[in-house]
Amino acid sequence: MPIYTKEQAQALLKKVLSYSKADECELSLSGSEGGNVRYALNAVSTAGDISSVGLSVTSVYGKKAGSASIDQFDDASLERVVRRSEELAQLAPENPEYMPMLGPGEFKEAITFNANTAAMTPESRAEMVGKSLEVTKAAKLNAAGFLENSSGFYAVMNSKGLFAYDKSSDVTFSVTTRNEAGTTSGYAARGFTDVAKLDTASATRVACMKANASTNAKALEPGKYTVILEPVAATYMMENMFRFDARSAEEGRSFLSKKGGGTRLGEQLVDTKVTIYSDPFNPDLPSSTWTGEGLPREKTLWIDKGVVKNLSYSRYWAQKKGVKPVPGPANIIMEGGDATLEELIKSTERGILVSRLWYIRMVDPQSLLLTGLTRDGTFYIENGKIIHPVKNFRFNESPVIMLNNLEALGKTERSISVESYRSYLIPPMKIRDFTFSSLSDAV
Repeated sequence: MPIYTKEQAQALLKKVLSYSKADECELSLSGSEGGNVRYALNAVSTAGDISSVGLSVTSVYGKKAGSASIDQFDDASLERVVRRSEELAQLAPENPEYMPMLGPGEFKEAITFNANTAAMTPESRAEMVGKSLEVTKAAKLNAAGFLENSSGFYAVMNSKGLFAYDKSSDVTFSVTTRNEAGTTSGYAARGFTDVAKLDTASATRVACMKANASTNAKALEPGKYTVILEPVAATYMMENMFRFDARSAEEGRSFLSKKGGGTRLGEQLVDTKVTIYSDPFNPDLPSSTWTGEGLPREKTLWIDKGVVKNLSYSRYWAQKKGVKPVPGPANIIMEGGDATLEELIKSTERGILVSRLWYIRMVDPQSLLLTGLTRDGTFYIENGKIIHPVKNFRFNESPVIMLNNLEALGKTERSISVESYRSYLIPPMKIRDFTFSSLSDAV
């Protein structure tokens, strides 16, 4: 029974809490069930169903904390895991930044669960993968892909009276297509709360189009170019800036740090076309309405028309600075424009269309300078038309500088970073003076 109802979770956690002898005790209970299909060379390689549930217990004496976890829920095992967490707490050093647990809170009900997604079966997953493979075979390409759905719950309770419960569901799909020689590549990824929105055939057609259009790629000289980043590429480029952490900014370790001390809160950081916020009730990208500590999540504006409006404060750092805690973002939505990707291309006199970025590494945290590579379809644009594919580049660029060179935004859409396994709502964007530092032989 990996998906507990709210009442079932509450009853179990109350029982576990009754065993505690510590000054403070916090419990977290989570479970998930779902399945996946992985395929390569146009054939399924693995498929399976996954079901798990686990309990974590944290006991506290003064400022010393210890944690233990278990997946067996008979009475003897439950008491044993509580005792173990208490033993570990007694052995632990004091944490000077420990914050006392919060008491009861009021949390709005999340919209993260979808019954259609929760009801997915091995047969429905096989059917969706089959539609993808039909497209790939018709295009005479090889595909490697992964389809996964998961539904789960998360509940917390502590000895101060806090209890919170949430359940969610999600489905993700990604596919890479290549020709027989392995010299061209295309990619597409989709993710939704509601599986009814997922069209694997349509996504695969995009990947096939990119792969077939990448034949006989030509080399261009590295340098500064106007680029159009598709949402997946923009997501990979920007996700390193989405913490908005006050502490690292105030300690001089962040792109949000001000030279000489302080933060850039209230300052114009990027172009006025940039507005970024979090909203747990966004229907296209819902998130939990509370944090693991028991703080409520509300809609939070991080950047408004280019100006930094809020920073996230942990409870410890907020107390130290005499401000209210501000939870970090559980989701990220960036407002876009009205243009389609085709219209962004049509408006470009000379530039490069980037389908995807990968192998991104941090060069300098204070300027957020990144390096990485293009892949899975890179194309030269001239006079508003795609002229030919180009060989991949290595780039050296900062998303902060990039967003100061923003010329236009397209319509926001949900995209996935398979490196962080997170989804975002990000628009395609047209950027001037994007720095490509060298060519790459990667496909």
